[in-house]
Amino acid sequence: MICQKTNVPAPEELDIPALKARYLAERDKRLRREGGEQYVRPTGDFSDNYAHDPFTPVTEREPLVEDLDVAILGAGFSGILAGYHLRQQGVTKVRNIDHAGGFGGVWYWNRYPGVQCDNDAYCYLPLLEETGFMPSKKFSDGWEIQAYCQKMATDFDLADKALFHTLVESITWDEGIKRWHVKTSRGDDLRVRFVVMAGGVMNMPKLPGIPGIHDFKGKMFHTSRWEHDYTGGSWTAPELEKLKDKRVAIVGTGATSVQAVPFLGKYAKQLYVLQRTPSNIDERPNPPTDPDWAAALQPGWQQERMANFHRGAQQFFLPGEPDLICDIWTEISRNLHVELEADDFFKNFPEMDMADFMARREVVDFQVMERLRRRVDDLVEDGATAEVLKPWFRFMCKRPLSNNDYYPTFNQPNVKVIDVSPTQGVERMTEKGFIADGVEYEVDLMIFASGFEVTSDLKRRWGIDTVEGEGGLSIYDHWTNGPSTLHGVTTDKFPGMFYMGYIQGATNSSTTEQFGRQAEHIAFMIGETVRRGADKFTATAEGVAGYVAHCRANEIDMSEFQQGCTPSYFNNEGDKELKWALFKGYLPGWDAWRDMLADWRKSPDLPGVAFEAKETVN
Repeated sequence: MICQKTNVPAPEELDIPALKARYLAERDKRLRREGGEQYVRPTGDFSDNYAHDPFTPVTEREPLVEDLDVAILGAGFSGILAGYHLRQQGVTKVRNIDHAGGFGGVWYWNRYPGVQCDNDAYCYLPLLEETGFMPSKKFSDGWEIQAYCQKMATDFDLADKALFHTLVESITWDEGIKRWHVKTSRGDDLRVRFVVMAGGVMNMPKLPGIPGIHDFKGKMFHTSRWEHDYTGGSWTAPELEKLKDKRVAIVGTGATSVQAVPFLGKYAKQLYVLQRTPSNIDERPNPPTDPDWAAALQPGWQQERMANFHRGAQQFFLPGEPDLICDIWTEISRNLHVELEADDFFKNFPEMDMADFMARREVVDFQVMERLRRRVDDLVEDGATAEVLKPWFRFMCKRPLSNNDYYPTFNQPNVKVIDVSPTQGVERMTEKGFIADGVEYEVDLMIFASGFEVTSDLKRRWGIDTVEGEGGLSIYDHWTNGPSTLHGVTTDKFPGMFYMGYIQGATNSSTTEQFGRQAEHIAFMIGETVRRGADKFTATAEGVAGYVAHCRANEIDMSEFQQGCTPSYFNNEGDKELKWALFKGYLPGWDAWRDMLADWRKSPDLPGVAFEAKETVN
């Protein structure tokens, strides 16, 4: 099937200057002076909720005091990919450490009703060709993804080595033994040569700092700690029958809420959806995997598909290239591609008028967003409710979403959206519920679909008080003004410590592909240290300075776009000094960044790093 251009309003139907002004006005009324500080880490009454695992009982064990080659902090996709690539390098004395009760990371914790990946599973689930696994449909259910994580861990000999229900409390470098001390909540002291910080981007839940939150006497939980004992149903069968006599409120309207709301609306006696900013939500085509299609795939198909997705989501399709993904993520590029080919825009490819290209792309952005607003009118019966649910911002200001049932849920008499944008969030909570526009709404259950710490300060995201390198230097002091790395994966003064995530370098539209390439590069550095018989690996200050200078010289300035966006985790709630931006923008692009790392690995002198040989005794 050929993916077609979508039916969007013609440019002449749109008053783009007026839309730009509306977007800014909608942004301004949601900005808060405290920015990302409006959210809080789970502390006090909520710290136990964060640390507690409602899904798997804790198994008691004795503290471990042992020597390891590598401690991988995390057991989600990042941690599993790190283990896989280390295995490819012959490094197997490895442990994954995670406070969850099993593999999966965010896919272990997220068991709320309706949970699925929200971009193409054939791209998102990594190493499909290597494992022989095939997702059952385009957007896999959460339980299927977690099962795949467990399969990968088993296949890659990680499963029996992991330490679960274990919180890392401190990581300190010991120069005397050239190792890291990793100490945990279970009394462990692991002496490791290398540490891989593989917490991903969705590790630490965040809570809105709502006044009176501790006054509420009803039930509360974060969506990443869903309590099926209270709601009824299960991960695989989200039948929330215990809510039939309950009044429920859910805070947030991002990816999690959009998936959970249809189920809450179906079962709850009353549902209030507390919305600060609506999301841009398209229909969700989610057919089962065609066995004939899967059988016909040729070797290399997943890398080809991921490359196609990346071009469609972040760049542009090549002349004559089809859109293999065909959903909301690639719509702008698909529609623009049809127009450009009709106008013979690519006749001098690869030379193009990029200013003209970007101007035309901006118009298509406004067309697609207007189509999505009109979709709300088509699906929501009450006009006032429809207006509240319409998104007024550029396409990538918030994570694009898809769901077939979200908007129709608001046609039910027991479901009401509460616009909390006038107070930039929930005004306050009381013993019985919450207050909005001076009215108290009584509820039995308050659910926080407020997401995770993604672009906030590092210490908040990692949740580890002490991370100290050479000379007792704290990583939080070393990176006070943001990251300074070599290749986005390591830094000076922290020997053999490596980082995965959105740190410094190019980004890929498939997060698991990005993390996988980071893991590949990290594993090479560790493997090379072992092969050289070295006792210590360190990025040099000169190497870090050179790479940082390279990144800054090739950085796309996204500040104007980001500051024009509505507050979200994409821009750390409108922060103008975005130290930990998700999307810095690397001008040469993903392929150039990946080629640069591959070329570096082929270099015999590996510039920018130092290997310290083991001392020999005469």
